[in-house]
Amino acid sequence: MIHAAVNQHAGTPPNDQPGPFGAFGPQGGSHALTFADAVRRCRWIALDINADSFALLLVPSVQERARLVPCLDSDYPAVDFSKKIATDDEQVVRHVRASTEPLWWSAGEDTPAATALGSLSWTRRISPLAEGTCGIAFPVHAERNQCGLAVFAGERITLAQDMLYDIHGRCFSLFAALTRLRPGHAGPARAMTRRELECLKLTANGYTSEEIARLLKLSVHTTNQYLTQSVQKLNAVSRTQAVAKALRLGLIE
Repeated sequence: MIHAAVNQHAGTPPNDQPGPFGAFGPQGGSHALTFADAVRRCRWIALDINADSFALLLVPSVQERARLVPCLDSDYPAVDFSKKIATDDEQVVRHVRASTEPLWWSAGEDTPAATALGSLSWTRRISPLAEGTCGIAFPVHAERNQCGLAVFAGERITLAQDMLYDIHGRCFSLFAALTRLRPGHAGPARAMTRRELECLKLTANGYTSEEIARLLKLSVHTTNQYLTQSVQKLNAVSRTQAVAKALRLGLIE
């Protein structure tokens, strides 16, 4: 019943907003949703719960190494906050794939955030996702078995029980729209080579350039060239963003 409530809220924006993305609706409208729009909407959610930082991470559907892949960040276009998150936590990755139950953590017991989050039902406490922080993370799912994790952190997070489903629903809407985003130029993405996609997929799985080179029997220089070409073709600013775009496009899993 709770899962159904979350999905119901996912399509129901708050009364004071024209829609989960305003004029930039994922189903169309006069303007196309941009990545910056998505970051702004995520920032609004953070403001509503008094969070200082946020990140949205993707979970590849199948991979050898369980890992969260940074997609957007409160430090956009950088991913500084995402770098503080334990992206290789296998238990969290498995939870995101199987459940929508929110996860929360606290660096201490006396913070306002710990008091607020500890009083919520239908949430699970975990070890801190980001060292020395308090926060809550909402698993989100979309079409084609895509899933991710919306993370909010701050010492003074305020989240009442009656807000929990609404905030989670807005995260669902945000993620659904993000999975429909496409790079600015679709042509270059279609022109990506098999090797470029292989290198991107292994990067998503947490492998370094040196490890990818050994696995594919390439030089490290050639591996880095493939990854650089992938970043350029996907109109990304970094390997991390290229991986996130390739995952959203379904180019890699």
